[in-house]
Amino acid sequence: MLKSGDQVEINTSSHQSPKQDWLNYVVTSKAKTRIRQLLKEEAGKQVDIAKEMLSRRMKNRKIDLDDPLLMQLIKKLKYKTVTDFYIDIAAEKLEVNWVIDRYLELGSKEFEHRDFLSATSADSFVLKPSSQEIKSSDELIIDQNLTGVDYRLAKCCNPIYGDEIFGFVSSQGIKIHRTSCPNAHDLFSRFGYRILKARWSGKTSGTANYTSVLRIIGNDQLNIVANLMSIISKEDGVQMRSISIDSNDGLFQGNIAVMLASTSMLEQLIKKLKAVKGVKSVSRLN
Repeated sequence: MLKSGDQVEINTSSHQSPKQDWLNYVVTSKAKTRIRQLLKEEAGKQVDIAKEMLSRRMKNRKIDLDDPLLMQLIKKLKYKTVTDFYIDIAAEKLEVNWVIDRYLELGSKEFEHRDFLSATSADSFVLKPSSQEIKSSDELIIDQNLTGVDYRLAKCCNPIYGDEIFGFVSSQGIKIHRTSCPNAHDLFSRFGYRILKARWSGKTSGTANYTSVLRIIGNDQLNIVANLMSIISKEDGVQMRSISIDSNDGLFQGNIAVMLASTSMLEQLIKKLKAVKGVKSVSRLN
């Protein structure tokens, strides 16, 4: 406790910044307001520094920053505000690489449990260049008799023998996707480290083991659907799984799911269906 007549020494520094506990010592509202203002400005500077640190490190690791996913991580780490999260990074209470690893883990779980996109036409989908190289020099050879490797054909794009493909390592094993899959760009850009090179074996058994869905549009005329079904039923090695047809204003459009052995058989079937009188277009849906 200072008494009248006591001498005090006041040290000043141009490098000193205000501290939160200063608010416990000042009395006037003007002083408190000024300290709070300086604390807010300092927090803003620390947030900018931390954002730059995180952004630079993610670019170095060739990872795209997805803001909604980062918000999920901040919430998962029990931070009440985004500012508190970044301040801890700036203060090195959170290590940047550790944060990025948790971000990737969360993104991986989110991706595996969400519904895959469905393309209206995979043939019209253009795969954008990957921002992440395929690091594995190994190449997965897909064969119907492959043993020792747990893999599945992805339902979002239904790859068949002859398609250009890649493998994606998931918690359910390796999923095989077409390179034209509607999810391919997202997989490559966010999870490039889990991508495997893949190709089909040099031969096919000829068995109708692969599913493909055809989108057919044409004039709604007598017997046209019957003609289409007749062509499919007569095609060697092709089995029809399901058919769904709608018609409106003189036009019909429908999806026909077939099972076949390869892309060459699919191309041959599409060519024959396009030749049917009244058919305007036939395309692979997925």
